[in-house]
Amino acid sequence: MTDATPAKTWKKRTRAVHSGTRRSQYGEVSEALFLTQGFVYDSAEAAEARFIETGPDEYIYARYGNPTVRMFEDRIAALEGAEDAFATASGMAAVNGALVSMLGAGDHVVAARALFGSCLYILEEVLTRYGVEVSFVDGTDLAQWEAAIRPDTKAVFFESISNPTLEVIDIAAVSRLAHAAGALVIVDNVFATPVFQDTLGLGADVVVYSATKHIDGQGRCLGGVILGSKQFIRKTVEPYLKHTGGAMSPFNAWVMLKSLETVELRCRAQAEGAQRIAEALEGQPGLSRVIFPGLASHPQRALAAQQMETGGTVIALDLDGGQEAAFRFLNALEIVTISNNLGDAKSIITHPATTTHQRLTEEQRQALGITRGLVRLSVGLEDPDDLIADLTAALAAAGA
Repeated sequence: MTDATPAKTWKKRTRAVHSGTRRSQYGEVSEALFLTQGFVYDSAEAAEARFIETGPDEYIYARYGNPTVRMFEDRIAALEGAEDAFATASGMAAVNGALVSMLGAGDHVVAARALFGSCLYILEEVLTRYGVEVSFVDGTDLAQWEAAIRPDTKAVFFESISNPTLEVIDIAAVSRLAHAAGALVIVDNVFATPVFQDTLGLGADVVVYSATKHIDGQGRCLGGVILGSKQFIRKTVEPYLKHTGGAMSPFNAWVMLKSLETVELRCRAQAEGAQRIAEALEGQPGLSRVIFPGLASHPQRALAAQQMETGGTVIALDLDGGQEAAFRFLNALEIVTISNNLGDAKSIITHPATTTHQRLTEEQRQALGITRGLVRLSVGLEDPDDLIADLTAALAAAGA
């Protein structure tokens, strides 16, 4: 097989199409799908040698690695500007793998309080069960980060834009505080996407994505990825994931590879639509808040503009009438689909208090700003004018 090493001068859009390509002897244009779980050896001696050390494009078992999966890992690493990547079965497998692979009993982690429900479960339930101490802070308050990070802190973890209230974390400032204590900075960058933010360049050591979201972007496959230094990915992450079975399937990797070819085009169109929709909805009757990093009213607007190229693709809307009004609003929508995914070509909306964050107590949700009237809107590729008409009509119906 031959591979394409990205030129340093390539822009992101070019890297997303060509990086990591491996062609077989047949010279195919589209990346080959190696739908196999195992590999054969020319001799017993060759099998023995490969189990001792695998060379470039040498594979043992799909749980350890696969040519199609490796193409995806190389391509997303080139897009992100990372040394290496490990593709996982889902976004939560990526979060779990990045954290659990490096932590043990007695270690200390500091995390932002505003997180996706499953991320909170890993930090509150899984890590603490095995003796890891976890401290939670208001991610937007640097003084709280500074007070919580200790000389024995092993890692800090946060979402660069929180789910679902869209708080923006100062990556560079938190990274400086963490690195001063020798801690690793792990960032879930799903909402900012690999297109709009140079997370590693801002100081993060490790970036994780749910590839299910914008990277696939068309509601087809689960997937995740962990990106960082070659040392962290191959010496810390890979041994843990290859033995615990969290690897991405070759078929899903092939889908993700093809999706990366259009990820920048899709995300930019979605972000442009989100900006227009947020501006159109702000101040509409029945809404107490429109939360979007691209609006001047957003508390971290200046920081968002400094870190990201755009405000992203997700908007949070808080309806005055609480859950009843929110449900009327969701049920009146004709174009926007009710589902709990995001980053899709189709616009998707969900009610976090009863879906993605339903396991939290009412007190916890209130502390995070997840009111009964809050809905999360992921803007798709439909015409923004159609979406604005659909949303405003549903708002009117919600207030009826």
